[in-house]
Amino acid sequence: MRKIRSRKAVSPVIATVILVAVAITVSVAVAYWMSGISSQYTQFEKVEIQTAVCKWDNTNFDWIIEVKLKNSGTATATLTNVFINNLEVDTYSVVYSSNPPPAANATTSMSTQEAIKSGAARTIYIYIDGPGDGGETTPATPEVDYWQSISSGTTINIKFHSAGGMDYIKLVQLV
Repeated sequence: MRKIRSRKAVSPVIATVILVAVAITVSVAVAYWMSGISSQYTQFEKVEIQTAVCKWDNTNFDWIIEVKLKNSGTATATLTNVFINNLEVDTYSVVYSSNPPPAANATTSMSTQEAIKSGAARTIYIYIDGPGDGGETTPATPEVDYWQSISSGTTINIKFHSAGGMDYIKLVQLV
């Protein structure tokens, strides 16, 4: 009776090819799995200021700054504060997130808590009470005097601060 020991099951070359193929398949599967997990924990916000255009409103004696923003990050960006020349906007420089206000010198509350979803764009209008209207009903403060003193040709610094701690800055020249 002959023994079965003399027979080989698989040649060493074929065994090596099978082992390499299994190793590659497992490594590709692990890489896809890890990239799926990492994208869940590494979302980021990135707001791009595409344009910032300023113009003078002769009717209301205000500077109107139209800022177009786009979130090119992977997470929703929430803008919490707006600063002009490092002064936070208040009732003398009002921010509107949609269309310009219908009435001159509107005193509605600011809407600076703006959530911009990933890939979305937003237009924000900033109104600065300019010199010349004489219709201020509030007592003079350093902030009112400051806004009244800026003139055409002045470059101002607009900074948007987000809930994620990021600052997005744009220089705009008043025209």
